[in-house]
Amino acid sequence: MKTDIRLYSALLTLALLTGCDLGPKSGRGFVFPEGDLARGQKAFVDLKCFECHRVDGVTGLPPPAVAPEKIVLLGGEVATVRTYGALVTAVIHPAQAQTTGAPGLDRKDAVMPSVNETMTVAQMLDIVTFLHPRYRKLPPPEYPVVP
Repeated sequence: MKTDIRLYSALLTLALLTGCDLGPKSGRGFVFPEGDLARGQKAFVDLKCFECHRVDGVTGLPPPAVAPEKIVLLGGEVATVRTYGALVTAVIHPAQAQTTGAPGLDRKDAVMPSVNETMTVAQMLDIVTFLHPRYRKLPPPEYPVVP
């Protein structure tokens, strides 16, 4: 009987691990080099990201150029913290991040222009490093204890 349970457990584990293969386009195993927070803030300004975005908790950025209802807030308290990879996707493929409803993305029906032709890889890494710590997970809701 113990052998059957071990065998089934091993087969289930193998099946689950096999199901994790995401195919040849998987980002599995890809590691980004470390970015720089200060350079990320500079790149955010240099690439004029501030024109449509406000970053929670960051002062000293130029004011947004769009109407207040079109400003997209980056960072702040969110139900699900954005992963580093989700932020990279939002920067280099914003349409994908908007259509998937990525957590922490406060959409205002604005179309973010592509900066892929002008932004360097170093700027992208620095911007993501600048933004990532700005997201904070909301504490779980407190429910009254029923005696």
